[in-house]
Amino acid sequence: MSFLKDNSWKDKISHTSQIGGIETSILDNGLGKGTRIAWINTGTGLRFKVVLDRGMDIVDAFYNQHSLAWISHNGVTAPQPFSDEGIDWLKTFSGGLLTTCGLSNVGGPNEDAFGKRGLHGRVSNISAEIESIIQPDPLVGKMDMSITGIIKESTVFGANLELRRTISCTLGTSDIRISDEVINRGNTTVPVMVLYHVNFGYPLVDEGAKINWKGDWRARDTKSEEIFMESNDFKTCPPALAAHDGPGEAAAYVEMNTDSEGFSNCGISNEKINLAVNLKYKKDQLPAFCNWQHWGKGEYVTGLEPGTNLPIGQKQAREDGTLQFLKPFESKKIDLEFNISTVKE
Repeated sequence: MSFLKDNSWKDKISHTSQIGGIETSILDNGLGKGTRIAWINTGTGLRFKVVLDRGMDIVDAFYNQHSLAWISHNGVTAPQPFSDEGIDWLKTFSGGLLTTCGLSNVGGPNEDAFGKRGLHGRVSNISAEIESIIQPDPLVGKMDMSITGIIKESTVFGANLELRRTISCTLGTSDIRISDEVINRGNTTVPVMVLYHVNFGYPLVDEGAKINWKGDWRARDTKSEEIFMESNDFKTCPPALAAHDGPGEAAAYVEMNTDSEGFSNCGISNEKINLAVNLKYKKDQLPAFCNWQHWGKGEYVTGLEPGTNLPIGQKQAREDGTLQFLKPFESKKIDLEFNISTVKE
């Protein structure tokens, strides 16, 4: 951003918040009443809301006047940490730029000899213990900012998984960096499943916008073949579809391509508003990928979802040999980066 790069601002600000930074607060109305949040402003037009009481997920996200994320009818709701039955997860699903699924199940409800699990696990309904907030201080050359918290998914006599999440940005750049570490704090080996449910919405997602990913793909099921078939341009966003009203949807499972450094890239670009969002991650950390498309009227969204596993549930992942495990005090690190840019300079 020019005014940050040319130092013309140095003698003209009294408080860093004139440029950007992190501001925490508590929602005081509606379904999210009492929920802690943090607004992060990068000073470039990129600003977004981290919901501290919902696994430090990101709900609202804007670049200048344009929203990047789909927000469900629920909006932000207060956490329900024990809503792990059936499809209860949908009752508090905010959508948003990033909803974390896991830490021990991603996918639909399932049950086997090792336990019973609800849709997409508990982590997004658990409050974070905030460990640190580091503000930028541009007057002394410190442009980075970050917030770090710990989310505990635990039970006596059972799995004790901990997610340590840091969300960081730099004043003057339109990037969001997420550094996660999942740690087994228990005394037994336990399964771990994590999926990043990235939900893009209007006006970034609009008729004619492009869905960007590369790799071999297959439709999730017969119903999804109505969208994901070779003769259909399923990477161009369609108008709202009556067939997707209610539970209508489609999904594809993708074996993502990587660049020379092992990164996979996905995102959305919309020439109409001259805006693009790219998500970059290491495929060896997140080998699975799903593109969810739900074009219902008033529920118009596409999800790009990298994960340790496809959203098939712990039972099936165990049976097909893709389920990962952590030994006591073993950890798994995952890094993701969003970059927001213009399509045409």
